[in-house]
Amino acid sequence: MTCGPQLANSPTVIVMVGLPARGKTYISKKLTRYLNWIGVPTKVFNVGEYRREAVKHYSSYDFFRPDNEEAMKVRRQCALAALRDVKLYLTEEAGQIAVFDATNTTRERRGMILNFAKENGFKVFFIESVCNDPNVVATNVMEVKLSSPDYRDCNSTDAMEDFMKRINCYQASYQPLDPDDYDRELSLIKVIDVGRRFLVNRVQDHIQSRIVYYLMNIHVQPRTIYLCRHGESEFNLKGKIGGDSGLSNRGKKFAQALNKFVEEQNLKDLKVWTSQLKRTIQTAEALQLPYEQWKALNEIDAGVCEEMTYEEIRDQHPEEFALRDQDKYYYRYPSGESYQDLVQRLEPVIMELERQENVLVICHQAVMRCLLAYFLDKSADEMPYLKCPLHTVLKLTPVAYGCRVESISLNIEAVNTHRERPEVTLCPNLSSLW
Repeated sequence: MTCGPQLANSPTVIVMVGLPARGKTYISKKLTRYLNWIGVPTKVFNVGEYRREAVKHYSSYDFFRPDNEEAMKVRRQCALAALRDVKLYLTEEAGQIAVFDATNTTRERRGMILNFAKENGFKVFFIESVCNDPNVVATNVMEVKLSSPDYRDCNSTDAMEDFMKRINCYQASYQPLDPDDYDRELSLIKVIDVGRRFLVNRVQDHIQSRIVYYLMNIHVQPRTIYLCRHGESEFNLKGKIGGDSGLSNRGKKFAQALNKFVEEQNLKDLKVWTSQLKRTIQTAEALQLPYEQWKALNEIDAGVCEEMTYEEIRDQHPEEFALRDQDKYYYRYPSGESYQDLVQRLEPVIMELERQENVLVICHQAVMRCLLAYFLDKSADEMPYLKCPLHTVLKLTPVAYGCRVESISLNIEAVNTHRERPEVTLCPNLSSLW
């Protein structure tokens, strides 16, 4: 099996709606990352990027004035160019969802998009971000907009003044979505005041319901997520995969070092999550903090290969050995799991992580790769080869449009369980190493 599930039965265009600095691009990128992670090919089409390509030098907010007819023509052409690329992506490039990231603040513009979708047989789902808190808007402008290429040669005071005038240009003609009357037939969600309140109208299908559920779980509060594997286990020392062995002596030293590290971080209300396997629980016990066990965080099930060394698998199951090398993400161990299965199992963990503030997740190599792939926007092809060494903590800090990662070794020696991507052959290669 070499392809993912077709979760969207016909292609969908997600249309962002809202004034500038309301978090539309943040939502677009985060939602796209999630959809790609669960196996739905998704891409963002940001009309601002098309505009910057068409108009190399931005002068001032005058470009966005509704009475600037020449600029209005350019902006419309940029929107049409983006829609042409949306069509190409959804019809010829195997895309399932396109996110059309622009203000789309008028009924005329939204009507144009609806007609485009109808002509091409695409579904449409609107996401409107409404924010009435001037402090949140000002923070968004300071954190994101002032670093935009539009203001490369501008001081922050002038840039802030210009951008606020740009918002006013849109405000004059802004027609919010009206699910009670004018837009009652549209499928949409309004995200109000950064998730304080939601309004949902006419969800059409499974994928739209998943999008709604995801948007209702994310937040923008500052927080830190720590990911690490359990301390080195007895089976790690023997080169065996799976099983439920306890910690080695070095693994126990790591657990103590992790306790010291957590104390030094001085985090308020840190949540600690483990799997239900002995090696993560023993690691957490050293922290002297409450911890929560998740079955969903258990290591990938290696099926008939559980508790075997790589050499034993190569000798006893040479065909399975070769098949896994050919496509590690979709390959499923006999009576076990694939990385694709693991992603499905971990989706509730991701949803709960998105709801939380500071969390330490003590887990396993394959599980940590899946979680890391979500936060760092890694593809299914890259995921099974991400490096997650023992006795190392990854500190993830959400930033404007992504995640900053710091790798912190706790300087306790451990075996290396990472295996580089092999040279793939079409038949079992008995001389290769797992």
